[in-house]
Amino acid sequence: MSYGEQIALRGHADLEEAASAAAIEVHSTAEDRFLERLRRGETAAFERVVAEHSGDVYALLYRLTTDAEEARDLTQETFLRAFQSIGRFRGDANLKTWIYRIAINQARNRWRWWRRRKRDLTVSLDATDDRNEQPLSAKLTDDDAIDPEQEMLAREREGYLRAALLELKRPFREAVILRDVEGFSYEEIAETLQISIGTVKSRLSRGRLELRSKLQGSL
Repeated sequence: MSYGEQIALRGHADLEEAASAAAIEVHSTAEDRFLERLRRGETAAFERVVAEHSGDVYALLYRLTTDAEEARDLTQETFLRAFQSIGRFRGDANLKTWIYRIAINQARNRWRWWRRRKRDLTVSLDATDDRNEQPLSAKLTDDDAIDPEQEMLAREREGYLRAALLELKRPFREAVILRDVEGFSYEEIAETLQISIGTVKSRLSRGRLELRSKLQGSL
C-alpha cells in the first residue's frame, strides 16, 4: 500500500467518525427539543410518549399485578403522574426508565393500599431459574403437548408457582420481573428502583433462591 493510499484511507476513516459524531449530536439535539416540548406541556408531545410507551408500561404493571383492570388503572395513573412531573425530569435517566420508575411507585402505593385491607396482589410467573436463566414459567407448559392430562398437570404446577411468588417480598418480585421478563440491564434496574447495582444483584439472587426453595418438589 502506498503512502498516498494510507493517507486516503485515514481520511476516509476520519470522515466516517465525523459523520457518526454528527449523527449522535443531531439525535441528542432532537431528544433535547422533544423533552423541552414535554416540559412546556405540549399535548402532542405527551400523546406521542403515551403511544410509544403505554403498551410496555401496561405489560409491566400486568406482570406485577396479574390483574388486567388493575394494570389499566395503574397505567393511566402512571402517565397522569408523568404528565404532572415532567417539568422536573432533568434527563439524567432514559425517559422509559423514568416512566417505569413512576409505574413501579404507583404499583407500590397500590400494594400498600391493598395490604391495609388484607389483600395482596399477585405477580407474573416469568421468574427465572438462576442456574440456566430460563423463565420458571417455561417449565409449566409444553407447546407440543395436547394431552388434557398434561394440561391439567401444567395448571397444577402453575398454581404452585403462583403460591410461591405470592410469598416473595415485593423488592424481590420487582427485581426479578425487571431483569428476567423486561430484560433490563443491572444498570437500568438500579436507575429504575433507585438502588445500587450490588443491591440489584442481591435481590435477584435472593428472589430466585427463595423461589427454588419454595418450589422444590412441586415443579
